[in-house]
Order: sequence, then C-alpha cells, then structure tokens
Amino acid sequence: MAGLLASAPASIAASAAGTAQAGAASAGRASAAQIVERNVAARGGLQAWRTVSTLTMSGLMEAGGKKNTALPFVMTMKRPHKSRFEVRFNGQTAFQVYDGAQGWKVRPFLGRDEVEPYTPTEAKSAAQSAELDGPLVDYASKGSTVQLLGSETVEGHRAYVLKVTTKERAERRVWIDAATFLELKIDGEPRVLDGKMHGVSVFFRDFRKEGGIVVPHTLETAVAGVKGTHKLTIDHVAVNQPVDDASFGKPQRGAATVTSR
Repeated sequence: MAGLLASAPASIAASAAGTAQAGAASAGRASAAQIVERNVAARGGLQAWRTVSTLTMSGLMEAGGKKNTALPFVMTMKRPHKSRFEVRFNGQTAFQVYDGAQGWKVRPFLGRDEVEPYTPTEAKSAAQSAELDGPLVDYASKGSTVQLLGSETVEGHRAYVLKVTTKERAERRVWIDAATFLELKIDGEPRVLDGKMHGVSVFFRDFRKEGGIVVPHTLETAVAGVKGTHKLTIDHVAVNQPVDDASFGKPQRGAATVTSR
C-alpha cells in the first residue's frame, strides 16, 4: 500500500527461518520469520489476505502549499501487480496506472493532458511496489528474503527493523511495532531533489479491520532534508470489489477531464 500504499504488501514457512538470523540476538529472541508471522496474524491472517483479489481505498491527500489543500483520491490495486491512483482537483483527474508490465500517467494539474508512459525508473518502482498485500505477506512465495537488523525506537514505539530483499535484489526496510506487530514505518522510493538523492520514509497509523483484514487509515510521507510531510487519510476501504482490468490499461486521451468514478 505504499508503495502506496502501498505502499502497498510470504508464506510463513519454517524454511524461511534460515534467511534471517543476523541481528536476532540484539533485538531479542524472536527471529525474522517469527516477527513476520506475528505481523501477518495482526493484519488479519495469511488466509484472509490470500482471499483478497482487489483493494480499493479512497480519502483525502494533502497537496501542500500555503493552504495545504486536501484533494480526494482513489487508489485501486488488483492481483497480480495492477494499480491505479487518481487525484481530483477542479473537475480534473490526475492519475497513474500500471497494468503489471507497463504504466502511464496523466497530470493535468501541471498542464500536461497527454498520456505519458512511465519512465524506466517509474516502471521499476511500480513493479516493486504493486504488491496488494505488501512486502511481508507470502514473502517467501514471492521469492523475497527477510533479515532482522535489530531494533530501534519509532515515534516512541520499540520496533523490530526488518530488511526485505526481493528476487530482483531490491532492498527495503520495514519497522514492526514490538508490541502490536503492525507496521510503523517503511522505506519509500528515494527522490531526486536539486540533483541529490533523498531518502523517503512512510509512516503507518490508525490501523482498522476492513473486510477481514487490518489496514492503516493514515499514511504520512517524510523526505529526508525536506521540511514538512504529506499525509494521506483513508476514509473508505472496499475489499474484493469487482474492478475491470481495463481500469489499469493505457488511458484514452482526454481522460483527465472526466471526473473520477
């Protein structure tokens, strides 16, 4: 769910335990596999997540600026690896779609009404973050490994720090609350600002149960070295709502002038 969500969302098999022993002693006796198992259970359970084929979330996204305008958004994810993110403003809709292999974007707020293909960097990022259930659920089946790096404090909470390495060798850290075993923070996609790379952190808050699974209703993104944050508040979640595959295909020209569904 992070990725949007997410950012964005492994079979908790015993065979996965061997992938994550480093750092376990410094963070307590729990292994990475055990922490992931507790996390998946706290989020509703492995079987509950495996039954989810689509996830649609809507709410408000802070746009920044002097007035910090909040814009309505709709984020839809569908297995396997399809995603759509829409933001509405003044009767126009900006959106990004990814069909599992290719992505497109329309940004009318920037005066760009043309349908633009994802850049190679954007396509790579989308491919890595389009998991409906995030990086930890069924991680072994996805070809990922998880390592326990240790523990830190995040917003006053003791947290286990996990490093997820995908089969493409992409790495991302996830901070898991040692008390609730829910996500506190995850590494976002780094951003280039003024010619320099800046790290990105996404914080998760206000977890609630929706349709048998537990999802955060507040996501806050912070960019290293940049003042202020951007908050995304989820007001409504629909689990397994039918979504046509065409919603994730290349948009038609002029689609930005059509109000979102």
